[in-house]
Amino acid sequence: MRAALEEARQAPATGDVPIGAVVVDADGTVLGRGRNVREAQHDPAGHAEVVALRAAAAARGSWHLEGCTLVVTLEPCTMCAGAAVLARVDRVVFGAFDAKAGAVGSLWDVVRDRRLNHRPEVVSGVLDDQCSALLLGFFDDRRTTG
Repeated sequence: MRAALEEARQAPATGDVPIGAVVVDADGTVLGRGRNVREAQHDPAGHAEVVALRAAAAARGSWHLEGCTLVVTLEPCTMCAGAAVLARVDRVVFGAFDAKAGAVGSLWDVVRDRRLNHRPEVVSGVLDDQCSALLLGFFDDRRTTG
């Protein structure tokens, strides 16, 4: 999670929301890193999770990411939860819950939907205070600076 937080801290420099993600293999080696790049790249799919999953797939030479864990600072949305399922990661680990758009237990629970052919394990609330504080600080700054 600390590596994901490092990624998240870099996102505001380009006007992006500070969300970071990493994909690690079973040995703990980081295969892919990502941060939100929606503003920087004008990409609606430029979420940290998608960026990290793409990087991990490129590093592995396969979109099959069995044996890997997606670690992200904020609970994934429906798109990112779906991408995790489709990439077949073994585990999704996240920090802060997202009551407005979370799709790993808060608003929806895409990754544990029994109708899907793959259901990753979920670990939630990891370094929640640090992940939440980063997001709250970003939005507080935006409100005060316009």
